Amino acid sequence: LSLPVVRFASAHCPRRTLLSPRPHRRDATPPPAMEDIEDVLGPAGFSGGGAPPGLRLPLSTVAVKPKRRSSKLVQTQPQPDARIPGTQTIYVKTFGCSHNQSDSEYMSGQLSAFGYAITEEPEGADLWLINTCTVKNPSQSAMSTLISKCKTANKPLVVAGCVPQGSRDLKELEGISIIGVQQIDRVVEVVEETLKGHEVRLLSRKTLPSLDLPKVRKNKFIEILPINVGCLGACTYCKTKHARGHLGSYSIDSLVDRVKIVVSEGVREIWLSSEDTGAYGRDIGTNLPNLLNAIVAELPADRSTMLRIGMTNPPFILEHLNEIASVLRHPCVYTFLHVPVQSGSDAVLKAMNREYTVSEFRMVVDTLCELVPGMQIATDIICGFPGETDEDFVETVNLIKEYQLPQVHISQFYPRPGTPAARMKKVPSIEVKKRSRELTSVFEAFSPYEGLKGKVERIWITEIATDGVHLVGHTKGYIQVLVIAPDSMLGTSADAKITSVGRWSLFGEVIEGTVAIKEAALEQNSAEVQVKNSPNRVEEAACSTNTCDSCACSGAESVAQQCTPQRCEGPSDAPTNCGDATRQETPQSTLVRRNVEGAGKTSGSDTEKSRGDDQQVNVITRGAVNIDRILWGGLAVSFATTVAILVLLTCKIFYTSS
Repeated sequence: LSLPVVRFASAHCPRRTLLSPRPHRRDATPPPAMEDIEDVLGPAGFSGGGAPPGLRLPLSTVAVKPKRRSSKLVQTQPQPDARIPGTQTIYVKTFGCSHNQSDSEYMSGQLSAFGYAITEEPEGADLWLINTCTVKNPSQSAMSTLISKCKTANKPLVVAGCVPQGSRDLKELEGISIIGVQQIDRVVEVVEETLKGHEVRLLSRKTLPSLDLPKVRKNKFIEILPINVGCLGACTYCKTKHARGHLGSYSIDSLVDRVKIVVSEGVREIWLSSEDTGAYGRDIGTNLPNLLNAIVAELPADRSTMLRIGMTNPPFILEHLNEIASVLRHPCVYTFLHVPVQSGSDAVLKAMNREYTVSEFRMVVDTLCELVPGMQIATDIICGFPGETDEDFVETVNLIKEYQLPQVHISQFYPRPGTPAARMKKVPSIEVKKRSRELTSVFEAFSPYEGLKGKVERIWITEIATDGVHLVGHTKGYIQVLVIAPDSMLGTSADAKITSVGRWSLFGEVIEGTVAIKEAALEQNSAEVQVKNSPNRVEEAACSTNTCDSCACSGAESVAQQCTPQRCEGPSDAPTNCGDATRQETPQSTLVRRNVEGAGKTSGSDTEKSRGDDQQVNVITRGAVNIDRILWGGLAVSFATTVAILVLLTCKIFYTSS
């Protein structure tokens, strides 16, 4: 078949030449399917124009495949959408791990930089972008359901993430634009062409996406930083390996540069994300301890920004346990690590091809708990892996009982297509569910946080709880603490007294005078001018993302001592680089955020009293006294005015009648 040349241009890319199959007659032999059509023209094919700010010029053009039509209809070339690119609204939905979330934030950032509006409401969106996860059946089933809804709503759709990368031939993906995990820097092109009615497929692997792409964080205080993609393992049950591929690490310099940028932008938590953090650097001649030491050297000495190390499998940290323990003791690093064991049976671990034994997992946990005060370990368990016997499961239960870890993620085995485990003899599903319920009951019987009641812990507050009432903070061990406080405390740290203990989290009250304040990095005269220009401005306890460019604690070391220091906690929290400045009283807004008072009244005042005011905020402000005086004064004036008017009316009536 001859192939005509189709030309079309857009505001994003210069005019480019693409190949599109000419419609064929019914009696003609159809052309072979064309997978991953790409790179028809190189950079020499471009003329004029350029990439928008923050976006790299693509090394090749986007290849498109017109949507198939019914053979009963006359086939015509698809007509480009007349609407201006970059003016539509995009609904972004993310499934899966923090690495996937980071990819979605990068894609949202590029789309936003080009002019597209990002929304969380699918109904009003012009296009849906679904970032998928292939780890378990439920997440992929949720993707399929969402795709069906999108098709029913007749919305243009782009599917990204691990599912299309690892299973490109899925029936659900037919006729849909797809983008691979290493092509996220070209999401604007894919969205643009999809809105025109084209089907785009970008799945070929290439170099790692840049860390400097525009990014829209789901939480402005949390930066998810991918340090590498892929892994060195070959677990028999894992589908993610098919999508993310072999290990590919970012350089230490590029990661450190990214840390400097996000700290200056006001980020308060940095999450290192990876399919296996412990394997970092083995492909580029370095290792995880070298990276961690380079990153913590760039964190503010006032502990305003904390580092959380991501999931790591036991084999790749065994030789670095002492170095990692040293990093975990650093005052700016959470003493928390996710180390999945998956099973307490060596026979099952061998069938999984996990490349370690239960004793090696014990060595990791025992060493870290011995060397790092307050160490918190999380792990994963797969129940009902093919070939798991009753004796194997008992070994798993005994391991969990022995360590009583505060976090255990329990999952039933799901056979993933294309994996070796999917071909193994399965444990009956009834038995799998029974084992999962039994292990869950064992785990939920633990009370890992009971000893913390009444203690004072430093917490870093970064989120609003799902109940809309509490703020969420985390201790140095990354234990969740819920407090009632104004939104102005988001992005700050404070001492909190633990008032009650739950199974999954703690409740506390903020201690007066311990909230860290981020001062403006301006001279005193400039600050006075700013106050004069904004007399009604409410002073917050932390700089928001929009104002962190002027935060003294966000960047230069020369002004770091202006910030309120954090109290060094315990033997592991006594570094020489803790600030020495005196603490300051906390000015805060006295406006209590959404429904806090209402929640206290309607959800049961008796409950609040029985807790002994456990959920009240113990932060006293001068502003509250001033506002109370103004309110009472206004009431007094109103009352006096009313009385005076009544007296005048009475006198007038009396004189008129007489």
